[in-house]
Amino acid sequence: MIRKPATRQKATPKPAAAVTSRESLEAQVAAFLNAGGEIQEIAKGVTGQPGGAVSRHISLDRK
Repeated sequence: MIRKPATRQKATPKPAAAVTSRESLEAQVAAFLNAGGEIQEIAKGVTGQPGGAVSRHISLDRK
């Protein structure tokens, strides 16, 4: 019996990573809100670091 070589089907193009990430994030946000979660808007300039935290700057050269 003679076998025919298998023909390859063209793969559908993958969506761009940004599209996949956006869709995933939208699904996560929707699930969060559906579970009773609430999104709060935080004012510009507000930080989550404690008030006593000291800023540490990285110095690459030693003078």
